[in-house]
Amino acid sequence: MCSNYRPVTRLDRLLTFFGVEYGKDEVERDVFPLGMAPFIRRSIEGQEGGRAALVAEDGMFGLLPYFAREVQYGRRCYNARSETVARLPSFRDAWSRGQRCIVPAEAFYEPCYESGRAVRWRIWQDGDVPMGIAGVYTEWRNPQGQHQFTFAMLTVNADGHPLMSRMHAPGEEKRMVVILDRADYLGWLSCDVKDASRYLRQWPGVLVGEPAALVPVAKAPKMPEAGPDAGEAPASSKPQKPSKARPPAPPEPEPPVQGDLF
Repeated sequence: MCSNYRPVTRLDRLLTFFGVEYGKDEVERDVFPLGMAPFIRRSIEGQEGGRAALVAEDGMFGLLPYFAREVQYGRRCYNARSETVARLPSFRDAWSRGQRCIVPAEAFYEPCYESGRAVRWRIWQDGDVPMGIAGVYTEWRNPQGQHQFTFAMLTVNADGHPLMSRMHAPGEEKRMVVILDRADYLGWLSCDVKDASRYLRQWPGVLVGEPAALVPVAKAPKMPEAGPDAGEAPASSKPQKPSKARPPAPPEPEPPVQGDLF
């Protein structure tokens, strides 16, 4: 699972490594579920030189299916398992419609327990080349009739991977995001649905990682627990009475468990 990452937000890097233009040039920052970040999709409107045109859009990290009643649902739908994306209710419509995307990332973060406790690690591609992570997206319409793009990253089993098999708590299944080869970007976005699963595999390239404490990153905020209904706002989002005492520092977040819908 990947519950936070650093997106590619610089215009020059999006153009150089992904061939897309983006409407703004932003300072790099970490993104967590419900945060906004660019994703890349195939343009439906037109072609460029006989090739499908690619466009960069702003989207929310955490996919919202049509039946989601509020944004909080996205806190449980930021990752989609490649083994179940075609059949689980939260993702199957986006998958069956071919709404695949690329999530440009400078790095992503995972917990490593080798020291006996959870240590947040920063993971990036060798050579400091940004990664194109396979995803699915949808355009969600909220109860007020407003439209918003949302997306999720696809994951695969990470058993046997030299770095990613070291992540996550002992006894948990090892998972990793699907990193696409640059030569496969257009194929992933353009192929028929029946052929898309062939891109869902472990990354054969080199990933580098180290404890995030050794690099300048934003501190991870505490993730609220999901309610019994995926569309229910978490209890921690309810207003709290102000306190004069300085609150204690929040603990590192633990990713919510994905259930039958996810």
